[in-house]
Amino acid sequence: MFTSLLTGLFADKSEIASKPADAAVAKQTLYDFKVKSLVGNKTVDLSKYKGKKVVILNVASKCGYTKQYADWEKFNKEHGDKVVVLGFPANNFNGQEPGTNEEIATFCSATYGVTFPMFEKVSVLGDDQAPIYKWLSTKELNGWNDKVPTWNFCKYVVNEKGELTNFFASKILPTDPEFINAVGI
Repeated sequence: MFTSLLTGLFADKSEIASKPADAAVAKQTLYDFKVKSLVGNKTVDLSKYKGKKVVILNVASKCGYTKQYADWEKFNKEHGDKVVVLGFPANNFNGQEPGTNEEIATFCSATYGVTFPMFEKVSVLGDDQAPIYKWLSTKELNGWNDKVPTWNFCKYVVNEKGELTNFFASKILPTDPEFINAVGI
């Protein structure tokens, strides 16, 4: 367990993947998924984001990277008209998201003023991996990527057509040149 903690905290910032020009045609797009909202348990059809770039984050409230909520909220306020940020709480890494959906919502709102869409807590790894994360991390489904989240606050970028285009490890921030280039802002 200690080794996995160190791996997460000191993950290589160069852990970045981009869709190659010769990638296979994806079997699914982001628009094929429906997810439950963090508050109210409402079904959200992700096709509502057609025509916008989307950043998908696996988030946690008790992680060394939790302060990134502030970075992503600032990014959302500045660029939310072009790039939508979607947060998916997950408890896959050393129990760093133990709360209920209601507790997570309260924490995010009260501590970081999060206004970007948040969804119910899911698993991003393993046998109970959420369907959206299975798509994001299965080459046969998305056409090219097999990277699963290596820790909390990994990022997946989806283009305006609902196609996965980039993966970024936890340390990458919305102000990093690699990320800015990927979302085209």
